[in-house]
Amino acid sequence: MSLYRNTVWLLKGLQEYTKGGYEAAARSFSEADLEVNVSGRSFIITGANSGIGRAAACEIAKRGGTVHLVCRNEDRAKEARKDVVEQSKNENVHVHLVDMSNPRKVWEFASGFSQNHNLHVLINNAGCMVNQRELTEDDLEKNFATNTLGTYILTTALIPTLKKSENPRVITVSSGGMLVQKLNVEDLQFEKGSFDGTMAYAQNKRQQVIMTEQWAAQHKEVHFSSMHPGWADTPAVRSSMPDFYAKMKNKLRTEAQGADTVVWLAISDTASRQPSGLFFQDRKAVSTHLPLASSRTSPAEDQKLMSELEELAVKFKS
Repeated sequence: MSLYRNTVWLLKGLQEYTKGGYEAAARSFSEADLEVNVSGRSFIITGANSGIGRAAACEIAKRGGTVHLVCRNEDRAKEARKDVVEQSKNENVHVHLVDMSNPRKVWEFASGFSQNHNLHVLINNAGCMVNQRELTEDDLEKNFATNTLGTYILTTALIPTLKKSENPRVITVSSGGMLVQKLNVEDLQFEKGSFDGTMAYAQNKRQQVIMTEQWAAQHKEVHFSSMHPGWADTPAVRSSMPDFYAKMKNKLRTEAQGADTVVWLAISDTASRQPSGLFFQDRKAVSTHLPLASSRTSPAEDQKLMSELEELAVKFKS
């Protein structure tokens, strides 16, 4: 089944996830959707010092938004802020240093932020793909700690703050790679069998889609969505997937093309009129499963994921 999934996914990707796929989809985009002034609205973007996060920050800042860049590396964060301010002519760009793989630090950041700022839109963009099984100082597998638990804690902790705002939204940057994975709630930290970083990442991205669906059902006041940016030429792709990059580099999307649907989901009225909890690709809601791929899970398994994340998250809350 996994060979079938991988083959169907690759063919789909070559047609839809490339620069050519973006250009074909963009013919039906409405330019007016992004002709929006978002001054007075506050946005958090994690993983904002490069790639899709930084590109999204630029577009939102250009439209007047107050942008909070959540980054791990201070020098790169300052450089990203300088770049966003120069491009947007908007000084309301702020840097927060947080390691998303450290659950205590994520809780601390969310708590401090909530006391000092309002928030309209959270963009969960930070991610990592570590190709060897590596543990954090908390004995958490690093991909899971960053992509899944970090996203879970930050979102859960900020939902009360989001609910105080008008038209609040949460966008999680997932990946089409999740289509090759069925949720495996029995081995969230990849302790069994041989470790494959690409598949671990895809499993995390499947978890993010299920988290989004679950949050949408629980919190009707907030608009939740997940999305696939397509295959974009970003520093993360170059460093984590060098073979893929070497083969595909002439077909990859630009960072701005990868960020387009993130920005659309974050600021457009059209996006907020879509049902909450959906998965988007190129401004359209798409299926979260490949045809005949047997990747669906039961409601009980989806709920078990949320319960296990909650149980883990609470351990790190001070």
